[in-house]
Amino acid sequence: MEKFLLSLAGGKLAAWALLSLFFIAFLLLACSLSFFLGGLNQRKKVSYSIKKERADAVKKSRAVIGGQVTEQLAPFLPGFPCNPGDVRFVGKPVDFVGFPGASEGKPIEELLIIEVKTGKSQLSQREREIKNAVDKGRVRYVVYRAD
Repeated sequence: MEKFLLSLAGGKLAAWALLSLFFIAFLLLACSLSFFLGGLNQRKKVSYSIKKERADAVKKSRAVIGGQVTEQLAPFLPGFPCNPGDVRFVGKPVDFVGFPGASEGKPIEELLIIEVKTGKSQLSQREREIKNAVDKGRVRYVVYRAD
């Protein structure tokens, strides 16, 4: 009888051990699957983020190139404040300096500092500083002699 009870207890113990092993294997499998799916989801998010950022970069690049082209063509567009022959391209920190009447041989009575903007673009901090200096009359004519 003792042998029977020991074999019965040993059988239950073996069954519990086997059940525990299956449970641990299931947990390991579930954790591995969760880790794999989480990594897959993260890669998908990164891929989407990269695509979105690339599209945004292309959009901004096109806007910059369009603005640069417009800057170069601006003197020939309607409504430009000066004859195209009277302007000189500077580029930075302002786009053009205009000398109204110069190409027609007229006396120059004013100088124009011209900044070209497209779309919703605003003056930069440096451009605002230049505008304020001109508005307040803080402009000088300097002759530099390099001897």
